[in-house]
Amino acid sequence: MTIQNNVFAITGAGSGIGRALAIEMAKKNAKVAITDLNEANLQETKLLVEQYGGEAITHIVDAANKEQMIQWAADVVAHYGQVDGIINNAGVALGKVSIREVSYEDFEWIVGINMWGMIYGTKAFLPYLEQRPRGCIVNLSSVFGLMGVGYQGPYCTTKFAIRGFTESLRMELKNTTPHIFACSVHPGGIKTNIARASKWPQNVEKYDNAKEIAQFEQSFRTTAAQAALIIINGIEKNRDRVLVGNDAWVVDRLIRWMPVKYTSILNRLFRRFEKQAK
Repeated sequence: MTIQNNVFAITGAGSGIGRALAIEMAKKNAKVAITDLNEANLQETKLLVEQYGGEAITHIVDAANKEQMIQWAADVVAHYGQVDGIINNAGVALGKVSIREVSYEDFEWIVGINMWGMIYGTKAFLPYLEQRPRGCIVNLSSVFGLMGVGYQGPYCTTKFAIRGFTESLRMELKNTTPHIFACSVHPGGIKTNIARASKWPQNVEKYDNAKEIAQFEQSFRTTAAQAALIIINGIEKNRDRVLVGNDAWVVDRLIRWMPVKYTSILNRLFRRFEKQAK
């Protein structure tokens, strides 16, 4: 899969990994179609893409809205005449909340964006990708799509769903349209604002968790730009799965070695971290 002169659609491109992907693809002479709900951030991404000599078209799209996603795919092809890859990057997080306490509304909200947004993006673009000589579907999961973590049940649910969906799709594509490949991406801790921007869950007493978040983010080593380069390298090499960051590799190995016991090990580590953050 080549980046140069191809067209890639990217959701959630107003900031973080989505923005970095748009910029790095522009550096490789790709054309991008980018979406976000924040128009100001999206326009800023467009300007950055253009500064590197790239071309970008923008659409304000709610990833959780099926009709908007289907229309966006049609608009991209109408503008560029083709689309060669869809990167379902848009994602949100909830603050720390137990399965018992999380409201149905919050659960539905995160599933709508993280899971349904990925499904809508995949199905909306797949018919157009089938018309191209090469195509890719890249779905952003997480290390939380490899391991279950307490008090992050809703987020883990969506990220495991992305992984399972992508692996199922990958098998189907190998049998029906082998010129298209599906890749699941599993970033570890990335220096973005997703932790700070996470929604405070309903039914949970609010408290000042700035110190806890700051200490948590200090462990993040990978920048969004570095993550984008790793993902793009995975696309160019037709990788089925991409791990982003040393922490993602460590988690992957731990789960392979201890597929059941890792829960107890990580639980002790997280509880120790919480005590230190207080």
